[in-house]
Amino acid sequence: MTPPLMPYALPETLAAELETVKAYWSGLLRGSADMPFADDLVLEALPDLAPSLALIEAFTLPERFRFSHIGAGLEAEQSKPLSDKFLDEVDLHFPFDFLRSQATAAVESGAPNYHSQPASADGKHGAYERLILPLWGDGHTSLLLVAIHRR
Repeated sequence: MTPPLMPYALPETLAAELETVKAYWSGLLRGSADMPFADDLVLEALPDLAPSLALIEAFTLPERFRFSHIGAGLEAEQSKPLSDKFLDEVDLHFPFDFLRSQATAAVESGAPNYHSQPASADGKHGAYERLILPLWGDGHTSLLLVAIHRR
């Protein structure tokens, strides 16, 4: 039987900025763990990328997601502040199209995942790529590191 395709699968190559974030995430792995621990993450380790990074807390039963940190570059593009807001409480648009489903896929798979969006037809928004990296805490995937790269 052929294994199912993973939604939001990583491409063969990532943009340099996304590869830097993924390499940092991989460097946090302890021993044979599949994902790093959330308390090992230090956003200050990625100062040049901070404006395009976000952290999303993952909750279970029911599954919900909340922005706990959003980089200044991402926050500036939003019509309303997103920090401390649950994803299902706000209108998500550029560069957060399909974010809830991608976050669910990251929690379910426990693996990095990727989304790419072409430029909008109206020319208001350029193309972007988004990487989500899961982190472990409190017995489950508790945090998602989100990195956005604009093309």
